[in-house]
Amino acid sequence: MKKLLTIISLTCLMTITWAVARSVLAQEKPAEGTTLSTTGAAPELWRQVEIIRTAHGVPHIRAENLRAAGYALAWLQSEDYGSRTALNVLEARGQLAQLDGSREAIESDFLALPLRNRVIQTYQLLDQETRDVYDGFAAGLNRYIELHSEEFPPHMPADFSGYDVAAIDAGGPSIRKARAFLAKINPAPRPSPLPSGNPPVNEATEKNSDEGSNAWAFAPSRTKSGKAILLRNPHLAWTAGYYEAHLTVPGIVDFYGDFRIGGPFIVVGGFNRNLGWSTTNNSQELAEIYALEVDPKTTDHYLFDGASLPLTRELRTVSFRNGEGLSTETREFWSTPLGPVIFRANGKIYIVKTGGDGEFRAGEQFLRMMRASSLAEWKEAMKIRARVTSNFTYADRAGNIYFIWNAALPLLPHPTGGDAVATPAHSMRDVWTRYVPFESLPQVFNPKGGYIHNENDSPHFTNVRGPIDVGNAYPNFEKPGLSLRAQLAIELIGGDNKMSLEDVVQLKHSYRMLLADRVKSDLIAAVKSKETSGHAAAAIALLGRWDNTVAPESKGATLFELWWAHYSGIRPPDRTVLPDEKRFAKVWTAADPLNTPRGLADPARAVESFNWAIAEAARRYGSWDVAWGDVHRVRRGSVDVPVGGCASSLGCFPRSGFYAGPGRKALSQWG
Repeated sequence: MKKLLTIISLTCLMTITWAVARSVLAQEKPAEGTTLSTTGAAPELWRQVEIIRTAHGVPHIRAENLRAAGYALAWLQSEDYGSRTALNVLEARGQLAQLDGSREAIESDFLALPLRNRVIQTYQLLDQETRDVYDGFAAGLNRYIELHSEEFPPHMPADFSGYDVAAIDAGGPSIRKARAFLAKINPAPRPSPLPSGNPPVNEATEKNSDEGSNAWAFAPSRTKSGKAILLRNPHLAWTAGYYEAHLTVPGIVDFYGDFRIGGPFIVVGGFNRNLGWSTTNNSQELAEIYALEVDPKTTDHYLFDGASLPLTRELRTVSFRNGEGLSTETREFWSTPLGPVIFRANGKIYIVKTGGDGEFRAGEQFLRMMRASSLAEWKEAMKIRARVTSNFTYADRAGNIYFIWNAALPLLPHPTGGDAVATPAHSMRDVWTRYVPFESLPQVFNPKGGYIHNENDSPHFTNVRGPIDVGNAYPNFEKPGLSLRAQLAIELIGGDNKMSLEDVVQLKHSYRMLLADRVKSDLIAAVKSKETSGHAAAAIALLGRWDNTVAPESKGATLFELWWAHYSGIRPPDRTVLPDEKRFAKVWTAADPLNTPRGLADPARAVESFNWAIAEAARRYGSWDVAWGDVHRVRRGSVDVPVGGCASSLGCFPRSGFYAGPGRKALSQWG
């Protein structure tokens, strides 16, 4: 295949090394007495698909139709991840508690039931191709369970349907928003109508400064090949739940990307022969809390638009495992057409209204994106707006590069209330009813300098070759912000040089720690003004020689990391990071976004923390001049190797998170 668009994906590039092994896909005969699935012609779908794995185990699926493709995805995910795939679908069906009866499972089922009911009501509205994938996935899952029942918990059902698989993609109310509001207005809570289980899969989560991904796109003007290059650089925990695969149905779809374990869609990055995209986290507020007035004359009614309107009462019943049998628990839930009721007190009825609540077309949108052959087709798929969050960075064979800060963002007729304030609502004029138009979302198309970048930061600095506008067209757009990791990215790629694919890969693996560039000289000066001999003098001399990188062989980086954590406030008993104004001499500002923060606000504290770090490094690792890779390692199975990279807050581009391991080592958790 001619490489007209160069994409760096998760672990396997366009060049594929074929392995001899093939997945068998239910060619095994069922054990005597096994009952085959009743889902159509499921046992024969394996005849319509072939799978070849690469030397690294990445599956390449070639199916005759989309139903067989869905079947293969379910089989492979089950083959590689055992019961995890089926349990995710069972959770979406609202029957997880029928296996173990735990409180967490019961709470999760109460959340899932209305989402699945919504899928049942809308399934016929999806296009046939999307339903084929869902139905095939269910059939493949059932078949695998039938033939490998020993891999699953007792009582695992094997009668999943496309409805159950589609429920994974269903949009619901913001449970996070509701809980945050209740915690602030009701510190000593009475029983809440909200389940306490996990939020829906597609609900936006809060952005952690040390989590997320990187994405770069380069126009032909910036590449040696004259073809666009797209970098997809996700930062995922080993258990993150992503599944890399190549899916081909001749004449219909030919897509390589990462899927979510437990379903065939929610594709967060990948490419076809014409285009590709990558996602990064963004911060957006998709939900608002409203306070409705109780009708004092009528039970369970509220006053709205000059009328007395009834609340809707629903009883939900969850079955749960109770020893060898099943028991049930029933709860009462109340709702309005605007959103579910989350609290009732003091003559008010509080509801949460969420962008994407009731949305059922996420799978259909992603299938259209996977099949798009041009930017125009891809944007038409995006305009479905069933994917309610995430930045998207895009490139195509025509040489276009494009970025959109994507969100199903409410078009507010009032100031946002945040997590602590409920907006009074007396009529439809008081509540949001539409999204901010797609065309009004922050977007960048073929900018000067030929590059686009995002590292989970606000969209204002996606390209800084022209004037930077830090204003927002709408008050609930993400506020300006640029992390040290993102600033380093701009330094790495913001020039005019032309790059090859190999150049991009090399830059992606830069071991530079930008924080050291910004504060190390102040630290050295502070220590030298107080300490002139002994370990402190030797240790500060080591930092002076250190090249500010976190390469495995770097000495000084581990000591600096310990010092910064202690200086920043991560020390007993509080273990709370200090605000930037107490750490930096100059905090980050949108007026000088590429050179701040910098310097140390408290030199005396810096010296105290440095002395602590010397002693702590010796205690933990046997020496304060230990190499980075002697401490920071990847351990997985029999693998135990040194690694580079560090936390985003330290200003590393290849972000790696670590947790304490046995002995004197830390283990890489993701990166």
